[in-house]
Amino acid sequence: MSTKELDWGNLGFAYHVTDKRFVAYYKDGKWDEGHLTDDPMITMSEDAGVLQYSQSVFEGLKAYRTEDGHVVAFRPDLNAARMYEGAQYLEMPPFPQDRFIDAVVETVRGNLDWVPPYGSGATLYIRPYMFGISPVIGVKPADEYMFRIFCTPVGPYFKGGAKPISVRISDFDRAAPRGTGHIKAGLNYAMSLHAIVDAHNKGFAENIYLDPGTRTKIEETGGANIIFVDHDGNLVIPKSSSILPSITRRSLVDVAKTYLGLKVNEREVALSEVKGGAFTECGLCGTAAVISPVGRIDDHGEEIAFPSGMEKMGPVLTKLYDTLTGIQMGRLEAPAGWIKVIA
Repeated sequence: MSTKELDWGNLGFAYHVTDKRFVAYYKDGKWDEGHLTDDPMITMSEDAGVLQYSQSVFEGLKAYRTEDGHVVAFRPDLNAARMYEGAQYLEMPPFPQDRFIDAVVETVRGNLDWVPPYGSGATLYIRPYMFGISPVIGVKPADEYMFRIFCTPVGPYFKGGAKPISVRISDFDRAAPRGTGHIKAGLNYAMSLHAIVDAHNKGFAENIYLDPGTRTKIEETGGANIIFVDHDGNLVIPKSSSILPSITRRSLVDVAKTYLGLKVNEREVALSEVKGGAFTECGLCGTAAVISPVGRIDDHGEEIAFPSGMEKMGPVLTKLYDTLTGIQMGRLEAPAGWIKVIA
């Protein structure tokens, strides 16, 4: 069990300085071996590539204590692959995928005392990231890079149950039609900050972004993919080349098909369908909450209410949530390769 004396059940989603973090450098055309360090600080040039031209990608995953006492990570191979592809798109030297997984394991093992106890609702959030660190004044890729991983314990996303949220249709675009929406680049999140602050100021939990080409189709929110349930109880997933391929969403698709016997339709979803009452449930899915139920959407003063209501998560999303978290926490048998045992 964890030896840190924290109020695990009342932790928020916030950064805590833990014992160890992993760091590796790319210089002279190759990555070094990397190592764990106690030092949470980074020193770099004022002209570092990441500071001047936002050359960075990152990932997010979690480690858990399972019911049988093991410490595990959930599908880190998919995070490794997504970061590899994102780095290539930003002209960064990809960190090898096998070394990514090894570094995750090493970092978690260096912070085992920070892994919350089973049943607390808390988890150890893992943040791998890489960025251009050498000086760059002309607009071009950096020559040197840093890959790092830190961990921080985070509390249960929902305290007292998953209450449905209200979201709005945004006037902003999240990504260009052939831009960086499909990779986990820091710059995508920077552009969402003004929109999310404005949404919060107006009483909404998130923004729903429409496709930037026609602004008629549902894409995703600033920090999560969107899923719907139709009147036949099946899953409908918005499809677009500028949607980030969420690992949680992909896992929920597999769970829906294999564990629950649901049909899954991944296709373009028109806003007009949502307004027309085509769906009974809606949720946002991602690493932090797994599923955040949506009770209503505001489209410039026009309310779109889902039959599942504002009191609790709908029945289909509840089954999906319970099944996926059961797999993650070791209560249900996982598909082959989904669980990486760390300790």
